Amino acid sequence: MKWLFAGLVGLHGLIHLMGFAKAFGYASLPQLVQPISRAMGLLWLVAAALLLSASVGSLAWPRSWWWMGAASLVVSQFVIVSSWSDAKFGTLANLILAVGAAVAFATYGPSSLHAEFDREARGAIARGGPGPVVSEADLVSMPDPVRRYVRLSGAVGQPRVRNFHAVFAGRIRGGPKAAWMTFTGEQYNFYGPAERLFILDATRSGLPVVAFHRFQGAAATMRVKVASIFPVVDASGPEMLKAETVTLFNDLCVFAPGALADPAIGWREVDATHAIGRYVREGVAVEARLTFDDQGRLIDFISDDRLAGSPDGRSFTPMRWSTPLRDYRTFGAATLSASGAGRWHPPGEEAYDYIELQLKDIRYNLSSRATQ
Repeated sequence: MKWLFAGLVGLHGLIHLMGFAKAFGYASLPQLVQPISRAMGLLWLVAAALLLSASVGSLAWPRSWWWMGAASLVVSQFVIVSSWSDAKFGTLANLILAVGAAVAFATYGPSSLHAEFDREARGAIARGGPGPVVSEADLVSMPDPVRRYVRLSGAVGQPRVRNFHAVFAGRIRGGPKAAWMTFTGEQYNFYGPAERLFILDATRSGLPVVAFHRFQGAAATMRVKVASIFPVVDASGPEMLKAETVTLFNDLCVFAPGALADPAIGWREVDATHAIGRYVREGVAVEARLTFDDQGRLIDFISDDRLAGSPDGRSFTPMRWSTPLRDYRTFGAATLSASGAGRWHPPGEEAYDYIELQLKDIRYNLSSRATQ
């Protein structure tokens, strides 16, 4: 869809060159009956340049191209009106451009979920500070399989994780029979105090969908908008708080093994490949059973404390949740799972994956300067 849109805007821009060619006599264009002055011909050229820039920008700079679209729309429609009888059908292309620019503005403009996500992340990074180096002494209270996992991750000898920024790609669906939607996502997590910001961009039936999870202090929310304009989910409350607490604990285990020495976690060893962790945040306690393979890699995280939300986010049902992990590889100094899934286990029914994701990049202990 984005390529089709960009192609249409680019073609619209090339057609504007006809007005420039007519004004300066560079081509015989009998289909353009009305005369065009040289001054107006230059405006046709400016409109063409702006439209071609908007076409390229919609692909190369999706977060900021909307202002190019708005500028090209104004100039294009002005010259079209000046040669209305010859060029009036160009207004149809400008209407499509207007819709695209409006959606881009709603998605990335100052009042968008993306802009809120960026502001919250910058503020939280500014509040952070460097942490101590993880040492063997920090692992003493952990069960043996957890100690092995932290060592394998490469965390020992590295600064303790105070924050991280991760980039994902994958697919997601609303139920076992629902169609999959591809998505890209970004996430910031912070420790001390613990916070989580996650934003996801997907496409459903050709329409863009944005979902923003925000977990700060004692409040957890999830908002979903279609075309970044129409809200379809606005979830909050104690159930959402508990669900996000489980997710935050999962993030610690999967993406930030160097932060597992957090005193908010109590550990209990089960056997050589299993351990149970209890995580407490803002008075909310959750528990999970971690499974490790013979090499010490975390391969599953299972919790009965997460709640499955309804499609509109208004109700929640307790349901077993797990995150099977695979494909370990290095990301800088860290060795982490690069592929995983979120899996629901409905009582009396077959378990199903509702999200599959690939970790594309992760960076730790960002400073305000690094994000500028």
